[in-house]
Amino acid sequence: MAVFSSSTSEPVSSFKPSQFLSRPPPSLSLRFFSVSIAADNRNRNHCLRHSSSKLYNPIFACRASRDSHKSDSSRRKDDDSPVHGLSEKIVGVLGGGQLGRMLCQAASKMAIKVMVLDPSENCPASALAYDHMVRSFDDNANVEEFAKRCGVLTVEIEHVDVATLEKLEQQGIDCEPKASTIRIIQDKYLQKVHFSRHGIPLPEFMEINNLEETKRAGELYGYPLMIKSKRLAYDGRGNAVAKSEGELSSAIDVLGGFGRGLYVEKWAPFRKELAVIVARGRDNSILCYPVVETIHKENICHIVKAPVDVPWRIRKLANDVAYKAISSLEGAGVFAVELFLTRDGQILLNEVAPRPHNSGHHTIESCYTSQFEQHLRAVVGLPLGDPSMKTPAAIMYNLLGQDEGEPGFKVAHQLIARALEIPGATAHWYDKPEMRRQRKMGHITLVGPSVGVLEARLKSMLREEGYENPNEAAPRVGIVMGSDSDLPVMKDAARILNMFGVSTEMPRGVPVATVAVNNATNAGLLAVRMLGVGDADLLARMNQYQEDTRDYVLTKAEKLRKDVTVTFLFCIILLFAYQHVSAIRPLPHVEDHLFAVIFNKNLIQVLQRGMVPPSGGNPCTNIPGRSGGGTYTRIYFL
Repeated sequence: MAVFSSSTSEPVSSFKPSQFLSRPPPSLSLRFFSVSIAADNRNRNHCLRHSSSKLYNPIFACRASRDSHKSDSSRRKDDDSPVHGLSEKIVGVLGGGQLGRMLCQAASKMAIKVMVLDPSENCPASALAYDHMVRSFDDNANVEEFAKRCGVLTVEIEHVDVATLEKLEQQGIDCEPKASTIRIIQDKYLQKVHFSRHGIPLPEFMEINNLEETKRAGELYGYPLMIKSKRLAYDGRGNAVAKSEGELSSAIDVLGGFGRGLYVEKWAPFRKELAVIVARGRDNSILCYPVVETIHKENICHIVKAPVDVPWRIRKLANDVAYKAISSLEGAGVFAVELFLTRDGQILLNEVAPRPHNSGHHTIESCYTSQFEQHLRAVVGLPLGDPSMKTPAAIMYNLLGQDEGEPGFKVAHQLIARALEIPGATAHWYDKPEMRRQRKMGHITLVGPSVGVLEARLKSMLREEGYENPNEAAPRVGIVMGSDSDLPVMKDAARILNMFGVSTEMPRGVPVATVAVNNATNAGLLAVRMLGVGDADLLARMNQYQEDTRDYVLTKAEKLRKDVTVTFLFCIILLFAYQHVSAIRPLPHVEDHLFAVIFNKNLIQVLQRGMVPPSGGNPCTNIPGRSGGGTYTRIYFL
């Protein structure tokens, strides 16, 4: 990057703080690249922007090269500067893609230093890592040298040299998760065998070595038949579907032939694809994140919905399968367990990833502890964090390359611009230097009150039909009336909900029982309290409303108490007056008349006139619980 003072336009070289702990290295080779400047002639403020077509006033900035990374890394490991993060361990990550980048972002909040080993000098994690060793993680010598500079070694991709990891573990290097787990998971056939031995429910599967075995598998399992590569299969790669026996040969050719190492799975007639992120600590404690639904497009994760809309029993079953699967493995970290929900309600394990996963990206915004922070906590030995959701719902949308090169960048940036207009949307851009079709370039997470509301906002972002205004509040409460005659009563529910800012609609419906007959205010308040379970702001406003109502009621009660006291004294005076008059004109059931003074305006008027109600006009006859007889002393118990 280049920085400028306020008085000159000459560039000053600037480096990341991580490049120098105490002093510059003795030698540093530089590579230069051009950036363009848009200048404001009035205030001379400068900004940098990328341009693929024109360059104005080229300014040279510097970036550490391959050689400087090597010498700098070596110097850093020997530096005496202490590490003051939440953990003193430097976390080494094999791979510097988008997962490594988001691990670095999470690490920065805890001041944990993360180093990455990746052959690409401009890999997504490079700009954010404490250090980047620019070499291949497929080379055992590179991995061994890299591991010696780290306190703990982990992965953001499972396709690494397991034999080297096993050797490092024998030398005392801390690898999390363990090399044995990586070995099991990176070969999907061995993965199936392992989980089958541990009683995990799976689709039926078998190894195939030639066309005849493949045909027998088709006869046994039927069609469509899923054919998979044992290794290097992810993001849609390494899978092929044969819809009939005639398609077997072409499907096998697509996967590279039997020499690649293949196996087949019986087609799982799934209703939904689910996923569970599972965290395992160094103390073997295990926590599961909420179950999510994953929607794939061309075998690549496209959309994730959290939480999944299935009955509680299905969620528990999915969590139980995921928990049991990860319990059978070794080592700490975050794991992703992908599952099938079949049409008959079974949960079948599809596959496991020993690292943070696309299905868990939503946790950055939607959960108390993101999967990336959780992975760091686990591998360095910190307590695991709370995996529960802090928002009622979330949807993650993958930004996949729609075109090659600059046209693809343009489409992606237009989509991000629309996303930033959506309430509750957060855009993540991985900063990959090359755009390719179906390549994961970033993702957008939407959080909000329900999956339904977020689906509508996603449609708006994608400019799909059916939703035009992203800022329009979707109805959260429906006020159902049997007929228009219910409106005078039910409008109180709409009034109380509008007071709380809760959007409503009055759909056509059938007669239903109201919460409080002839008192829709209580029905509205109950709706607010129900929504408040997942809406902290609404809950706080309801608490305030209850406090205000309590104060109002207490004030009113105090006023009523004073009024009753005055009325009671008035009754005592009347008692003595009637006592003197009764010698001349007996008054039957006087105490009943006095009891009703507070409740019956007619009687008050009678008493004020000094008259006794005529026969049959006793104003107390409709007062429940009065017998009509008794002594005057009963008055004192009002």
